[in-house]
Amino acid sequence: MLRADAEDNRERVLEAARALFAERGLEVPMRAIARRAGVGPATLYRRFPSKQALVDAAFTDELLTCRAIVAEACADPDPWQGLCSFLLRIGELNAQNQGFTDAFLSRFPNTADFSAHRTGMLSSLAGLWRRAHDAGALRADLVLDDLVLMLMAGRGISAPTPELRVVPARRFSTLAIEAFRVSKADAPLTPSHATRPAVF
Repeated sequence: MLRADAEDNRERVLEAARALFAERGLEVPMRAIARRAGVGPATLYRRFPSKQALVDAAFTDELLTCRAIVAEACADPDPWQGLCSFLLRIGELNAQNQGFTDAFLSRFPNTADFSAHRTGMLSSLAGLWRRAHDAGALRADLVLDDLVLMLMAGRGISAPTPELRVVPARRFSTLAIEAFRVSKADAPLTPSHATRPAVF
């Protein structure tokens, strides 16, 4: 059990980390987090001995939200609507917190919580992806890696604050949905192995 002052320091560090990770991604130095929290570096490292430990603790809520988004999308009896829901909701979540996107896309590949989350999420989405293919809603030459490419591209959306990234993120997700939708006018894609994301 942490003393009241130690628990207060821990919560201040987590609050500062969440805010800075959301604004600037995981490249934020630990010293900047300590300054935002109003604690010394020694206090920060006493609570969180590594940046990986801080990342895991800071994104507990986002992990739960992400899992719920995936579960609800996969539970939709209409796989295309489920996939569209996932793309819109995950795009908004990632826009609001660039640090979470960085963690998911393996910036910290040894972080156990994110590795397990990424594997489980992609496994669940693979089933939804197949159902959308089988329903004839998803263009036939797409592969699951294209979904990861969309997440990676969305990370590039830039705005001064997380809130201002939400509108362009929604637009980007809508454009991705239209690109994924089956159409008689679909032009052939470059083979998927040529653009395989480094996340795998």
